[in-house]
Amino acid sequence: MTDDNRTRIQRLGYRTPDAVAEPNSLVLVEYVSAGAVAVITLNRPHADNAITTELAAQMIEVLETIAARPSVRVAIITGAGDRAFSVGGDLRQRKGMTMEELLRQRMVLDRMLYTLRQLSRPIIAAVHGMVYGGGNEIAISTDFIIASDDAVFGNPETMVGLSPGAGAPVFLPRVLPPGKAMQMLMTGDPITAQEAHRLGMVNELYPKAELMGAVLRIAEKIASNSPTAVQAVKRAVLMGEGEPIEQAVAIMTKAHWRSVVHPDCVEGIRAFNEDREPTFRDPDF
Repeated sequence: MTDDNRTRIQRLGYRTPDAVAEPNSLVLVEYVSAGAVAVITLNRPHADNAITTELAAQMIEVLETIAARPSVRVAIITGAGDRAFSVGGDLRQRKGMTMEELLRQRMVLDRMLYTLRQLSRPIIAAVHGMVYGGGNEIAISTDFIIASDDAVFGNPETMVGLSPGAGAPVFLPRVLPPGKAMQMLMTGDPITAQEAHRLGMVNELYPKAELMGAVLRIAEKIASNSPTAVQAVKRAVLMGEGEPIEQAVAIMTKAHWRSVVHPDCVEGIRAFNEDREPTFRDPDF
């Protein structure tokens, strides 16, 4: 690594993890709002929530548990500590790995991101501080991002000889102008929360102290709607993306007609006419 690149990475904010024992739970999950909202927390604050093989494996377990719980209607993913959502893959863990161990870790990380992308529930990234590398790729793999005003987004992998492999070349050009995404990926230079918001990558900005309260309000609003309808919307958007117009319309129409005959639609219209809040059922599997 050149001295220039080393200096640039140091300016990005990376630090050597403190000499502390790893927590038993590298990924925390708390069920709030009567169990309708799952708050997932990356829990390696001493290492800026850098992603290890063990953290990725625990994340898979948490996501699969949420996927199997019909009562969970929305998920939020955030990072512990004050400095970072996540700085991405833990390069220090990789220092002593054999090629086989590196490839096996890659498979665990790929499965984690696949499980995240396949989650039928809406999932919101609540990010603060550094959102780098695999951390940024986790964020852009969710349905949308809400950020604190101190967040900084980047994919600095090329500085250490890597091509990003957890989604940035695919998803970053979908949430940013393609040219801006290409510049970020090629230079490794980050963008601020304010620029990410201006360009449409981030939906809303809040002071750090207000971030989780704001995200919970959004999650609770989504959770108050029909989970069957919300999940149908997510499927229609994701499955229709990139398809020819009429194919995308067909996907949307199928989701619409299934919702028309669902009990939640009957309940929602009845509640509207009776001037009361609807009581929607948990989705069927």
